[in-house]
Amino acid sequence: MSNISKAFENGKAFIPFITCGDPNLETTGKLVRAAVENGADLIELGIPFSDPTAEGPVIQGANIRALSGGVTTDKIFDFVKELRKDVTIPLVFMTYANVVFGYGSEKFAQKCEEIGIDGIILPDVPFEEKDEFDGIFASHNIDLISMIAPTSENRIAMIAKEAKGFIYVVSSLGVTGVRNAITSDISGMVKLIRENTDTPCAVGFGISTPEQAKNMADKADGAIVGSAIVKLVAEHGTEASGPVGAYIKSMKDAIR
Repeated sequence: MSNISKAFENGKAFIPFITCGDPNLETTGKLVRAAVENGADLIELGIPFSDPTAEGPVIQGANIRALSGGVTTDKIFDFVKELRKDVTIPLVFMTYANVVFGYGSEKFAQKCEEIGIDGIILPDVPFEEKDEFDGIFASHNIDLISMIAPTSENRIAMIAKEAKGFIYVVSSLGVTGVRNAITSDISGMVKLIRENTDTPCAVGFGISTPEQAKNMADKADGAIVGSAIVKLVAEHGTEASGPVGAYIKSMKDAIR
């Protein structure tokens, strides 16, 4: 059984997203530990990429800041290795196919296993092309996380049947970013997923308030928040761990 399942064992999971190296890796470490202390059940760590096609302006900005600060994939691997000395909750990388491919897929997967990464999300790899990465990551005990969007429609059952770790349910069309309202039929999507798999599903894209988090977690097994957290980091810089910790606590409290 995947280590990721631990995130969903104690009720609804809260999953924050943090861009590694924004504003620097030392701050990222403080943010991760603040997230754990305030109830995060699993953390998505973003490996910055120069062309993050799934991201809106907020996370794009974080990618640019991190890369400008000199963050590399190897530095992130070293950082996670250090993090694993005291952080025990599941950790998942979110990045793009080019990052993995450029590093060498086999080498990348092996490194993930060595440092204790539990899963990987590659938003630019469609279900039909996942075999290029899936076998390699599976051989290193890393779950390649599937994404299901409102446009997946008749592919939902097919994607769900092969899902590992957890399913990332994309709540809205377009890129990541804070939204005032989420209008997709999340309940319908989750119902179809549950008819085809026991793999837990968490909803992301656009969630920013405790009310939205509760609403989404009520319909699924958890809520994912990225842009709202990255925004706080942009505002508070190296002092962001306090505000981010308080924000995560408010979100976790809302979905309990």
